[in-house]
Amino acid sequence: MEIKFAIAMAIMFTLLATASAQNTYIPYELGGDNYYTMYGSPDLSASVSGTNEFERGDTVTLYLDLTNYGRILGFKEDLTPQNPKEFALAAAELQEEYKKPTALGITASLSSEGQQIDIKSGDQIVQSLKSGDKTQAPLKFTLKIGEHAPAGKYPLHLNTSYDYQDNVRVYASTLVSSAGAPALANFRESYIYQKANQTLPITITVKKQADFLILNNSGELFAGAKKAPISATYKNIGEEPIKDAVARLSIFKPFSSTDDQAFIGTLLPGEEKTVVFRLDVDSDATPKDYAINSEIKYTDLNGDTVISESMKIPVVVNAATTSLLLPAGIVLIIIIAAGGYMYRKKQKKA
Repeated sequence: MEIKFAIAMAIMFTLLATASAQNTYIPYELGGDNYYTMYGSPDLSASVSGTNEFERGDTVTLYLDLTNYGRILGFKEDLTPQNPKEFALAAAELQEEYKKPTALGITASLSSEGQQIDIKSGDQIVQSLKSGDKTQAPLKFTLKIGEHAPAGKYPLHLNTSYDYQDNVRVYASTLVSSAGAPALANFRESYIYQKANQTLPITITVKKQADFLILNNSGELFAGAKKAPISATYKNIGEEPIKDAVARLSIFKPFSSTDDQAFIGTLLPGEEKTVVFRLDVDSDATPKDYAINSEIKYTDLNGDTVISESMKIPVVVNAATTSLLLPAGIVLIIIIAAGGYMYRKKQKKA
């Protein structure tokens, strides 16, 4: 038995090149003998590469590493080799069976549990991942964080699917001597593959920061108006307070102003303040609905100056009202002139 084992080991090392050459992913037709059944499979794990902390409203790239922790858990002997050719076949099969934990043709897609995180990227492909290996380059997914997403942790799912080698069968017509070394003639391998799916948990964090909404506004103006007031109420719906805050408008035609900024000061989470701006409207302004962009410039908890996202203030411009003063003045002049004429006429008669 020891002599047979020694012969088999020698033949195995001779056949390593042959076995390694049979690396094609496309399976052969089933056939041959099955000497071993291996237990185990790939086992993928995902981790964040870089940061997983982002700000609300941003479009960001999330980098993920895949690692394969799959391994061989054990095996059983299905067929006992009886001669040198069978020992050589068993050794060649065993070499291939150890590739069972390799994940092949991995497809990975990212999904979100809620509406605050929008996944913009499609599937990512990894050709193969051996046991103990990590992807050479991270998978890249583009995310859009909700404009007013509350601060906190958001669970994501990396959905993976792949194939893996489930079993190998081997065949050879005979064992021959080639250049003084044993070799298997007409050697071939047959593969059986299985499909697998794994859902891997990922978590990202939306940072705490101030955030704002315009709750109500008053902006009905007339063409030709001067220093007409519009008001807006800003509410801090975020998690952090602000100070030295100033609301300011982005003015465009047909509007102009020398009073397009309003001081807010300190605004705590949940607090709101109403401010008033004054605008001039061109006399030839087209009557219609407009939207004026506004933003808040403030100092955050770290002492940094921050400018908020733009917020729109709806403004309605109506046609200029016709003034009654001018016609009334003309009528008054006519009346006075007529009265003077009648008075002078009576004086002449007298």
